[in-house]
Amino acid sequence: RFYSYDYSGYGQSSGKPSEQNTYADIEAAYRCLIETYGASEENIILYGQSVGSGPTLDLASRLPHLRAVVLHSPISSGLRVMYPVKHTYWFDIYKNIDKVALVKCPVLVIHGTADDVVDCSHGRALWELSKVKYEPLWVKGGNHCNLELYPEYIKHLKKFITAIEKSPPLKDDSPESSGPSDLETGSESMESSRKSTDVRDKSRSSTDHRRSTDRREKPRSSIDRKDKGRKSVDHPDKPRASVDQSDKPRKSIDRSVYSYMHSVCFTV
Repeated sequence: RFYSYDYSGYGQSSGKPSEQNTYADIEAAYRCLIETYGASEENIILYGQSVGSGPTLDLASRLPHLRAVVLHSPISSGLRVMYPVKHTYWFDIYKNIDKVALVKCPVLVIHGTADDVVDCSHGRALWELSKVKYEPLWVKGGNHCNLELYPEYIKHLKKFITAIEKSPPLKDDSPESSGPSDLETGSESMESSRKSTDVRDKSRSSTDHRRSTDRREKPRSSIDRKDKGRKSVDHPDKPRASVDQSDKPRKSIDRSVYSYMHSVCFTV
């Protein structure tokens, strides 16, 4: 089963698209799965595409027992789509590069090698920083919005979900990184491709207490409280990703940042 939704100001949803609203949206969707449909954290796979990888990783970094994460053509951060910066600035948005290492569950990255909106280097960087790596899929010749048309896409995704279903859920007393080799992926080099998992993060007991990846960010206790620690992309005097500037080139995040925001929650 899967559960999908539209972000604020996108598709059939009302409201205004902003970084903070997308965080609130995915948390509301997660709460709906838990409280209305009776799903459990241990049986949920988060799927984030393009800018949707931002809310997906933000939530995943705060769920210690999440089953798995899929990042489809992800961005390392909003600013990095436009400029090859090497450091994270306070005004940047969707700081995935700083959050992916906080995710404790297996991470699958899928990215096209010919992506002209979000370069494939973003996906590679996030995969390298993932604690529990699953064999990635680099779709040769794939662009930003056509990966679903490649036969290897659905084949690899089904293989990943099957492996996740066979693997036991992550428990508090389990090693933080059981390793992709334990997922029966069939890859000959999965064990050697993983970085050491000897360094442990402090456990996060619930989604109500988040571990900040930016010293200027304050903990966000729930979707009912406004996050005053992070600068909103709606602030007029800060760099923002806007859907109002249609004259920007397609490669610019100003045009694409809210154009490809997709998140899906699978239950296994």
